[in-house]
Amino acid sequence: MPIRIDNNLPVKKTLEKENIFVMDENRSNSQDIRPIDILILNLMPLKENTELELLRSLSNTPLQVNINFVRTSSYESKHTSKEHLKQFYRKFKEVRTRKWDGLIITGAPVETLDFEEVEYWPELVDIMDWSENAVTSTFHICWGAQAGLYYRYGIPKYEMEKKLSGVYRMTTFHKRTELVRGFDDTFLIPQSRYTTVRKKDIKKNPRLEIVADSDECGPCIIIGDGGKNIFVTGHPEYDTLTLDSEYKRDIGRDLNPDIPVNYYPDDDPTKKPVKSWRCHANTLYTNWLNYYVYQTTPYDWTNEKA
Repeated sequence: MPIRIDNNLPVKKTLEKENIFVMDENRSNSQDIRPIDILILNLMPLKENTELELLRSLSNTPLQVNINFVRTSSYESKHTSKEHLKQFYRKFKEVRTRKWDGLIITGAPVETLDFEEVEYWPELVDIMDWSENAVTSTFHICWGAQAGLYYRYGIPKYEMEKKLSGVYRMTTFHKRTELVRGFDDTFLIPQSRYTTVRKKDIKKNPRLEIVADSDECGPCIIIGDGGKNIFVTGHPEYDTLTLDSEYKRDIGRDLNPDIPVNYYPDDDPTKKPVKSWRCHANTLYTNWLNYYVYQTTPYDWTNEKA
């Protein structure tokens, strides 16, 4: 089944060229089924890139998924056109009056700031508070995961000596847990961050369960309150060249970055990277949509007021 997006969303053409089943609004309105309604709070600066990455992964499911993008009112992106934001993004006040099946909170390039120093932190807190009763399950990515763990469960973040960048191997625990159903004993996932959370802090909280981690990266996939909240400290949605773009950007900023780990063939940045994480990334998002959203949401849920 397809994902449903705005007819004019620019990434729609790219998805169709990749043979991803995309349904426009006209056709979806004629379908006599109960689709899943997902909100994506996109906090990344290059919003169109993140749109494309997430939509690729969310499309690999037999469910019909209606996608709506939301943005903060307290901060306006400097790297995405106002026209794009106005046409394809809704402000939180426009979506908060009803209930939603799922919410995705993306990462953001503000890791080195204390959470309370982030310009839109009060609004993000408002959204997280609202989601407790208005959203079946929330999926937090990278900085979004750290922010959610901090606000919802009191888990602090710690600054690392240097940026964690590359494609890292994780170990899967509790393989009967539905979120990692179908995973191998180990899997790869991109990481791109300056801060981390620690296993010892998470294990102290009985409401949290670590289902994948590594010695190098720490906890990678964490389940909160049985699936009400999902936290992924990496970027399973990243495209093949996303880490390459970030590496070259950091070189241009004279940050002297290390070559991303396990990414370029022979650690040679002149060689094209090989994507090695797509299957597990798609399985992760599909499992979330199926087991933690679709299977647990009442049929008439989205018709209710929040």
